[in-house]
Amino acid sequence: MPISNAAFVRSTIVLLVAGMLSLLGIVGTSLWLVNKVQTYFTGFIEVREARSTAADLLSTLKDAETGQRGFIITGENAFRTPYDNALRAVADREKAFLEKTRGFPQYAERTAKIEALVEQKLKELAETVDAVEAGRQADAINQVKTDRGRVLMDELRIELGAIMDDADRELRESVVDTLWSAGALQWTTVIGAVAIIGVLGGAAAVIAQYTRDIILARREVETLNATLEKRVDERTEELIRANQEVQRFAYIVTHDLRAPLVNIMGFTSELQASLASIQAYVLADGKTPSEGDILEARRAASEDLPEAIGFIRSSTKKMDGLINAILKISRDGRRELKIERVDLKALAENGAAAVGHQVGESDGEVTIADNLPTVISDRLSLEQVFGNLFDNAIKYQTPGRPLRVSVTARSLGRAGFVVEFTDNGRGIAPEDHERVFELFRRSGTQDKPGEGIGLAHVRSLMRNLGGDIVVRSELGQGTTFVLRLPPDLSKVVRSMQA
Repeated sequence: MPISNAAFVRSTIVLLVAGMLSLLGIVGTSLWLVNKVQTYFTGFIEVREARSTAADLLSTLKDAETGQRGFIITGENAFRTPYDNALRAVADREKAFLEKTRGFPQYAERTAKIEALVEQKLKELAETVDAVEAGRQADAINQVKTDRGRVLMDELRIELGAIMDDADRELRESVVDTLWSAGALQWTTVIGAVAIIGVLGGAAAVIAQYTRDIILARREVETLNATLEKRVDERTEELIRANQEVQRFAYIVTHDLRAPLVNIMGFTSELQASLASIQAYVLADGKTPSEGDILEARRAASEDLPEAIGFIRSSTKKMDGLINAILKISRDGRRELKIERVDLKALAENGAAAVGHQVGESDGEVTIADNLPTVISDRLSLEQVFGNLFDNAIKYQTPGRPLRVSVTARSLGRAGFVVEFTDNGRGIAPEDHERVFELFRRSGTQDKPGEGIGLAHVRSLMRNLGGDIVVRSELGQGTTFVLRLPPDLSKVVRSMQA
């Protein structure tokens, strides 16, 4: 019997409320138990560290005493070395012990006593070792026989042992509490899962009458689940790639900005040296400058100063160009995208028209396929991408060969579209296929003006649009830039914000 809409709504509300209450109970209980586990674990670590530092301090004192006894008995440096090593380590061990036990008020009285005992023990050790070094080995042995050192060590063992025993007890209690919390969390999860499954089962029974809608929704979910792993892998690859690009960008920027600075610093020193020669001539204080001073001043004024100023000017100009390039890419990355319908065929035709006279100078030709799609994206970014690729084709055409440029496209289904810009220019060596997309990096013969930011800018724009760009090329055979674009940038933006 079909369920009425009112009954369906009532049943859905009841199940929804039950599910929400179950979920809130599970979440609240789980958060409380997780917090308890974290508290127990933190306490466990602190107690374990306090016990470890106590054991380390006692062990180091034993090592120092062993070295002392060996040195007193034999007088040989072979036993003195372990004593010295242990003595140097005692201060660090004691400091670590005091730091780790500071958070335990119950240890305050013992730590104060241990600190005093350590001081007395170190004094006793030092007195006997100093006596041996002064040639009073018998006095040192007699002092050891007084049992003063043994008594101090026994007291240290008792006090440090008490802390270690107490720490062991707290560790055992912490383990028991942690296991209890973990078990409670496990049962909470199981009970919650059963409750949720019960709610879902009831919901499934109520919605069973709406078979058609359920089938459609299930198919959509199956499709999403089938592509979920791929989407996660793609997002992970994008994050890794972005991190690598940030590291590579930081290296390139610091390296390329440092070079002009080094030039400026070097030629500033040269300016200072040249200024000294001129000062010797100009500020002679009434004395007749020597012929050598005059020659040095003239050479500084006519050669060294102009040369240094020229290099400083060119270096600052290069730095200004590099900084402007970085700012340009940064501004484009922060610019708010204006998402609209963009006809890629019309966009390519406009780009080809803008360089038409340059193509015509070489009797060249631009061919644009009719199947270029319409996408939902940012028009300004795509105009910059297309314009840059047309400019690259013209800049790097092979002399004496008519330029041929083609723009084609193919569909990747739900994944979007691929647009290919192909030219018959001079090509790019295989080892430079990735390098050409790096900021301030260029490939091949540097016979064309440019700072090496064009393709880096293009890749930045493409990735802002949810796509990417790669290159296929062979030297002397031409180049193909492959653009991958999503069909709807708004969906990509929503996915990234989710």
